[in-house]
Amino acid sequence: MKSSLLSILLVTLCFVINAQTKADKISELMQAYASQNSYNGAILVTEKGQTLLHKGYGYKNAAAGALNDTNTIFQLGSVTKQFTAAVILKLAAQKKLKLTDKLSKYYPGYPKGDSITIHHLLSHTSGIVNYTNNEAFMSKEVLQPVTEQRMLSIFKNEPLEFSPGTRWGYSNSGYMLLGYIIKKVTKQPYEKVVRQLILSPLKMEHSGFDFVRLKSADRAKGYFVMDGAKSIESSYVDSSASYAAGAMYSTTADMLKWHNGLLQNKILSRQWLEKAFTPVKNKYGYGWAIDSADGKRITTHNGGIFGFNSSFYRVEADDVCIVMLNNAGNPKLDEIAGSVLKILYNKPYKLPEAKKEITLSQEMLKRYEGLYEVVPQFQITITVEEGKLIAQATNQPKFELFAQKENYFFLKAVEAEVEFVTNEKKEVEKLILYQGGRKTDAKKIK
Repeated sequence: MKSSLLSILLVTLCFVINAQTKADKISELMQAYASQNSYNGAILVTEKGQTLLHKGYGYKNAAAGALNDTNTIFQLGSVTKQFTAAVILKLAAQKKLKLTDKLSKYYPGYPKGDSITIHHLLSHTSGIVNYTNNEAFMSKEVLQPVTEQRMLSIFKNEPLEFSPGTRWGYSNSGYMLLGYIIKKVTKQPYEKVVRQLILSPLKMEHSGFDFVRLKSADRAKGYFVMDGAKSIESSYVDSSASYAAGAMYSTTADMLKWHNGLLQNKILSRQWLEKAFTPVKNKYGYGWAIDSADGKRITTHNGGIFGFNSSFYRVEADDVCIVMLNNAGNPKLDEIAGSVLKILYNKPYKLPEAKKEITLSQEMLKRYEGLYEVVPQFQITITVEEGKLIAQATNQPKFELFAQKENYFFLKAVEAEVEFVTNEKKEVEKLILYQGGRKTDAKKIK
């Protein structure tokens, strides 16, 4: 008996020590990102039912000096698609619709509607153009309430990008249609159906849809730039303009309830969940991206909406859940999640290294002064002020550029880098802005 008891104690002690070690490493990792202005939000990491880290970083409201904590409410963006897909699968399980239903069943006369199915909409294989690529709509209308008729007019009559089922192309438009189909089938608002079928059963009491009008002291402000006094608050997309593709808000704790609800098959049977987790094309199922870690399946999705980014990772085999909700437009969530997974599975990982700044002469800095044009409506002015290289984009404040190489600079206020490109005569002809995984050229015009 004593031997058995000792063995149990040793096993328990080893588990606790291991969990503490993982927790310490994850905490150190997150502190490194936060100290480099690369994380502003909240994170929750659990493994086998144990919380390894649950903490807020940075500001919920910079002007008020209010800090993020474990109760802060953030916009989810495209993580919403998990919930939309789950409702569709629930309705299919209830035989209220079929995944093989044609779009034309719900929208008679929809162009090519006889060749597009609910399956295609769920898996981003419909070929329907992505409405968020419409710059005019995104810049002028997305902040105001939008009707279903107006939303459809943006993409309905655009040519398909490919024949349905033949390729993969991310389409927020497809998920908007799924939301409208849910409304047609249930004869209830999409948001109400999500609450009835998912949020209420799982007691996700701090999750919902109309973030713009949410009255809560825990509501985070979204930021395009987070730099103390120079922080730039983002505008807010109206829930009708992101709808079933990206309108939800939530907390880290509520998202853990979602993870547990899926794990315990509380919302959908395992048979229907496996349909969501089975890749169709491009490692994408129904509202979920599918990957692997240490030979085990990861189900995940990211989200991005003005001022907010989110990332949700799950490894069901080991009851691992990683929730990252960020309110400063952070582009490094996948990088962070990758490192957290390496820690959980005892793989080598690296802490983020602070960028090293070098000093350039005034003469060198002066070479880069000028006006650079992305498009006529958006330009970047580069000047030298008090020995510092300063960048100012249209309708934005000034930010200092710090030299990493002779022609390569970085910003500390936001995760962005700038490269100056010269021609054969060593004349600066353009700059390249690297931000959020995008590469944007700006030609020097003056």
